[in-house]
Amino acid sequence: MFASCLKPLVLALFFALESARAAAPCTDFAARLPNLRRDLCESARLQPTAVRSVKGRTLWVSDVKPEQATLRVLVVGAIHGDELSSAAVAFHWIRLAKQMPAVSARQIHWRFVPVLNPDGVFNRSPRRVNAHGVDLNRNFMTPNWERDAKLYWEKGTHKDPRRWPGPKPLSEPESRFLHDEMRAFKPHLIVSIHAPYGVLDFDGPVVPPSRLGSLYLHQLGIFPGSLGNYGGVQGGVPVVTIELPNAMRTPRDAETRQMWLDLLGWIDTRLPARRNVAIAPHAYLDSKLLPASPTAE
Repeated sequence: MFASCLKPLVLALFFALESARAAAPCTDFAARLPNLRRDLCESARLQPTAVRSVKGRTLWVSDVKPEQATLRVLVVGAIHGDELSSAAVAFHWIRLAKQMPAVSARQIHWRFVPVLNPDGVFNRSPRRVNAHGVDLNRNFMTPNWERDAKLYWEKGTHKDPRRWPGPKPLSEPESRFLHDEMRAFKPHLIVSIHAPYGVLDFDGPVVPPSRLGSLYLHQLGIFPGSLGNYGGVQGGVPVVTIELPNAMRTPRDAETRQMWLDLLGWIDTRLPARRNVAIAPHAYLDSKLLPASPTAE
């Protein structure tokens, strides 16, 4: 009798704890990010990782995985903390991935990291860099990083503090986390959402998409320590970089959905299903840095 009464209480407690865990980050995310309702965030069912930001904030992930998945796609938002719209769009895409699994001809395992740089996002005034003042998108291990990253920062950006690459590659917990995710998850494609230049950038060994929604391809160049350089040029994993038009406002829902559909269409027609794709930490090819605007991502 006692056991039969206890079981419903245990289940109720379990579901209450699950609900509280899902809601915990969403209260903050919904208050900070544009066009993000709390219920939309909670529907993402974010999972905490063991990794913390410089200031001790949890890095969260969300997986959408059909049973017969043949492709793995990693989506990253808010690598720059002042690009709030990038994180919000990632949440909207999680909803679309859950609602529209059959739209693509391919079965895709999606892994979302909607907010890679929570310290930048939740700074009193959102800022590009993390709590150590490091631009996470210049902190990945690319060839000759020690020479080229410093040189580009000094000469190309005139020591812009918003673009400091850090003291050494992967010096930051957030960039190390993404590096480790790339090696463990072995994505066939990486999508990095940015703002506010309103274009589509691409790095990697396959034919890039010509457009996603109203964003047209305009390749910005290759930077020392950037995710596109590290993953796409050196690692051979295609990196689609989406530059939303506004850092503080998301596109309209119809545009967000169209970008998603265009991405799926490109995946279906252009992205090969390669197995055992991996990022090797030291097996890099020599690369020639391409000229690019110091204001680009």
